[in-house]
Amino acid sequence: MSTQTNVEALIEAAKHLTPEDHERLLRALLGESRLPAGLRRITEIRGLGKEVWQGIDAQDYVNAERDSWI
Repeated sequence: MSTQTNVEALIEAAKHLTPEDHERLLRALLGESRLPAGLRRITEIRGLGKEVWQGIDAQDYVNAERDSWI
């Protein structure tokens, strides 16, 4: 079996990993120092800044933005 075939098999297998195992694989392949600082899953920032939007009606906001374009 060629190296190319092995790499393709690894890529296919990686598609079925959990998010945690994806991160482990990245760390193993790249090393800790080459990963972007603060690598996070998008779900970890859910709700961030929600206090900014409290009391603001979403449709009113969109309408005001659209009106400002004219």
